[in-house]
Amino acid sequence: MENIFITGVGSGLGKALAKYYLEKGYQVFALSRHFPEDLKKYKNFKFYFCDLLALETVYNSTYSLLKDINQLELVILNAGLLTELKDIHDTPIYEMEEMMDINVWANKIILDVLIDLKISVKQIIAISSGASVNGNRGWHGYSISKAALNMLIKLYSREMEKTHLIALAPGLILTPMLEKFVLSADENKFPSVKRIKTAPKMTPEEAAKRIDEIRPKLMELESGSYIDLRNL
Repeated sequence: MENIFITGVGSGLGKALAKYYLEKGYQVFALSRHFPEDLKKYKNFKFYFCDLLALETVYNSTYSLLKDINQLELVILNAGLLTELKDIHDTPIYEMEEMMDINVWANKIILDVLIDLKISVKQIIAISSGASVNGNRGWHGYSISKAALNMLIKLYSREMEKTHLIALAPGLILTPMLEKFVLSADENKFPSVKRIKTAPKMTPEEAAKRIDEIRPKLMELESGSYIDLRNL
C-alpha cells in the first residue's frame, strides 16, 4: 500500500484529496486543525492534529505522524490561509504574518522533517494560487505568501534532488474559503471578484480528480516550477 501525506484535510480541497486517495486504496497520512468525521471509517487514514499557525508545534506533530514511514509516493502541501479581501494599506502586519506562517513557514518546517527523517519522497505538490503572480487588488498577504511559497518550492528543489517538487495553482475551486472571503467581497472595489464570480469553478472533488490526473504531466516539468493547472 503506497503512502500519501496531505495537510489541511478538514474541509475543501484537502478533504476531497484525502477521500479520493483513500478510496483508491492509498494509506493517507494527514495533518490538520480539524478532523473530518466522515473519513473516520477508513482504516487506512492516519490523522494527527496540528494547528499550523502554532509553528512551534509543527515539527513535532509532523515527526510523530511520519516517523515510521520510509517512503511517500506523494506529498500535497494543501493547508492555506486567506483572510477578507482588503487593500494592503488596510491590512495589518499581524494578519499578513499569519498568512506567511501557514502558507510558507509551516511548509518549510514540514519539508525539513521529511529531510531529517530521510523519507524517500517521489513527488511534492504545494498548492499555490494565481494570486501569487497576478497581483490583483485586495489580495494583500495572500498574494505575497503564495509568491513566497513558489520560491520556497524552487529553493527546496535544489536540495531535494531525488524528489520532484511543483508549486501548483489549481484554479478556482468552490471552497468555504472562496465563498466566505472572495465571493462576498466588493466587486466594484476589487475587480477580480467580478471575474471570479462569472468564471468556471470546480468542486473540491472535481479538483482532486483533476490534480491526480495531471500528476504524470507535472513530473515532466522542471522540478521547482510553478504552474497553473488551467494552462496544462
